[in-house]
Amino acid sequence: MTPPPASRSRGSEPSAAPITERIDDVDLADEMQGSFLEYAYSVIYSRALPDARDGLKPVQRRILYMMSEMGLRPDRGHVKSARVVGEVMGKLHPHGDGAIYDALVRLAQDFTLRVPLVDGHGNFGSLDDGPAASRYTEARLRPEAMAMVDNLDEDVVDFVPNYDNQLTQPSVLPAAFPNLLVNGASGIAVGMATNMAPHNLIEMATAARHLLENPEATLEELMAFVPGPDLPTGGTIVGLDGVREAYATGRGSFRTRAKVSIEPITARKTGIVVTELPYLVGPEKVIEKIKDGVQSKKLAGISDVTDLTDRRNGLRLVIGIKTGFSPEAVLEQLYRFTPLEDGFSINAVALVEGRPQTLGLVDLIRVYLDHRIAVVTRRSAYRLARRQERLHLVEGLLIAILDIDEVIQVIRTSDDAEAARTRLIDVFDLSHLQAEYILELRLRRLTKFSRIELETERDQLRAEIAELEALLADPARVRAAVGAELDATAERFGTPRRTLLTEASGAAAPARGRASAPVSLEIADAPCRVLVSTTGRAVRVELADGATIAAPSRRSKHDAILAAVDSTTRGDLLAVTSKGRFVRFSPVDLPSVPATSVQLAAGARLRDYLGLTNVKERVITILDPTGMAPLALGTRQGVVKRVATDAWPSRPDGEVIALKPGDEVVGAAPAADDDELVFITTDAQLLHFAGDQVRPQGLGAGGMAGIKLGAGASVLHFGVVRGEGVAVVTVSGSTQTIAGADPGRAKVSDFEQFPGKGRATGGVRCHAFLKGEDVLQLAWAGANPLAVGADGSSRTLPEGGARRDASGTLLDSPLGSVGTPIA
Repeated sequence: MTPPPASRSRGSEPSAAPITERIDDVDLADEMQGSFLEYAYSVIYSRALPDARDGLKPVQRRILYMMSEMGLRPDRGHVKSARVVGEVMGKLHPHGDGAIYDALVRLAQDFTLRVPLVDGHGNFGSLDDGPAASRYTEARLRPEAMAMVDNLDEDVVDFVPNYDNQLTQPSVLPAAFPNLLVNGASGIAVGMATNMAPHNLIEMATAARHLLENPEATLEELMAFVPGPDLPTGGTIVGLDGVREAYATGRGSFRTRAKVSIEPITARKTGIVVTELPYLVGPEKVIEKIKDGVQSKKLAGISDVTDLTDRRNGLRLVIGIKTGFSPEAVLEQLYRFTPLEDGFSINAVALVEGRPQTLGLVDLIRVYLDHRIAVVTRRSAYRLARRQERLHLVEGLLIAILDIDEVIQVIRTSDDAEAARTRLIDVFDLSHLQAEYILELRLRRLTKFSRIELETERDQLRAEIAELEALLADPARVRAAVGAELDATAERFGTPRRTLLTEASGAAAPARGRASAPVSLEIADAPCRVLVSTTGRAVRVELADGATIAAPSRRSKHDAILAAVDSTTRGDLLAVTSKGRFVRFSPVDLPSVPATSVQLAAGARLRDYLGLTNVKERVITILDPTGMAPLALGTRQGVVKRVATDAWPSRPDGEVIALKPGDEVVGAAPAADDDELVFITTDAQLLHFAGDQVRPQGLGAGGMAGIKLGAGASVLHFGVVRGEGVAVVTVSGSTQTIAGADPGRAKVSDFEQFPGKGRATGGVRCHAFLKGEDVLQLAWAGANPLAVGADGSSRTLPEGGARRDASGTLLDSPLGSVGTPIA
């Protein structure tokens, strides 16, 4: 109802305009539904879920973009985090400063992200404590973040208005590496959530490159490059079934365990030392759970817990064990009742073209690659346009310089600038831009040297334009450019894997009820055989009750054997590496497989199991230090050595051979005096001689001359053979082709065809090179050769019996390695 207007007398002040009210009847259910949908869309799209292309939420993207606009590059000084927060909130992000600072802190935490993007200075928190206030911390971008925002000024992505339509911001970042997969993501939206694990940058870039070159690649092929997550805090992932499920469907779970070792704390006390914890688990949380378990009688045998973590040595949590308790049994109880074993659920939900989708590994990589292809295409088109514009101006300027006197005369006789521009266009057939550029020309550009510079620039511009036009005209070249940039980024920012992956499920039994003193969980010290594949996987085969290993009915991945050693479950073995070292280890924690069905694919990567940190160091063989035969070693530079049987010390690692600079061990195996030592070189020379020609030496010795190498040649294979039925496998190729691109030509010959020579001689030819071939790519000598590819899958070798100097048969696919079958 509208009230009547108020009356006023003559000369009085005018009254306010009448108030008009309107009441609309709205259905409550419709209003709630509409409002809730708008709110849900805002949370999903603008806050909680990352974009599948750059792996960033809007607040993270705005932080990185604004920091780049502020010039906070790695070569500049840090600035107050509060300043960054203020700039982001005032210009781009219409929400509170708390949310912005929380996102900034997460981008700087190396225990949260596998590849941090912000370089934080000050207290940015830990797994147990929060960060200091933004006024106390400082920040700048890391080099990895610069790769995320690189080329933004070259029209590589769309820009959209900010919240008040006064500024613009990128809708997505160029992202030189797959950030969503490398750093993971977590967020809770309305009706959905996302939780993704971090991965290794090198592995992810390699998988992306493979999918780029093979668009129809399967998940199994990609998992050969990305076997599982790589968590920032390391640890061990036990069981990969959940990982495979997550990679296939976008949803799955896996369990992680802390990296622990049982060490003597004092002469009479043993402790469990924790050096790596599961993802997002802090030491204080573990200590609290241990104390609660001891007080509630769920845990027994623990005397004390000491946190020795510091900045120099990293995490070190020492759990003391009471006398009379088994450390292995206590550790099993810790896995059951404390966060030393924790679970991680993957729910790979991300925005694709503005819509939330659950994506598997193949789809996630494909979405990223499509984004990078679009970025490279747009960048190339932008650069082409800029160079064409510049070429247009340079050509006009060259015309003016050639007839500079006439140009000056035209300008001087013109009434004004507009007339001069018009006459220049008519007389010299110039465009409007060229004429304008000439009018603004400075006199110092009229020298002879400037003309030479302009002609050089013109030629360079024409070459760059031709290259860019060829790139844009060929989608294959665009994809190649994307792959090359991925490789360069991975080489620059990639780091070795931190998380150990084990196929065998090692999950502890669920905690039920109240546990008293733990029962003995020691694994019986039973006979076993340790097998190592040529691809580096190791398993422990139980041989209790006199069991024998059954040969598999069909070949599977990683079946080619590098070394096999009989031992016991808690026995003492040595691994010999390419760096001339030995590493002592016990096979007790290796994945166990039954003798009736040996699967090397279920094994652990031996270099990860041994904790080898040098990416160039690989395991050459394993052996029992109590064996009777001396260990024979051959190096890349042709040195041979036999290590005396009584030379092995009790220390955990040490030197096997004193290598010369640039040398490395290429082969090692036990060798008796009547065994034959075999060298095969890259220039197709084979030398073998009896083991008794090499006198056994101690560990500190450097060996003796084994084979005389030709110019530019090196040893490709060293081995020990004995008995009959020995074959020699050689694969030829060319140094001019890309590794792995040319399968090469393979030959299998009988070892008996190769006459023996004396030590330190050149040997005999073992393969004839055809036109275009100049090197052996692979060589091996032994009984019953079995070849596999780089991914461990079975490969077929030619028939045996070829002449020792034959050229071989062309292969269908490249070989990765050769070994012996499982037996």
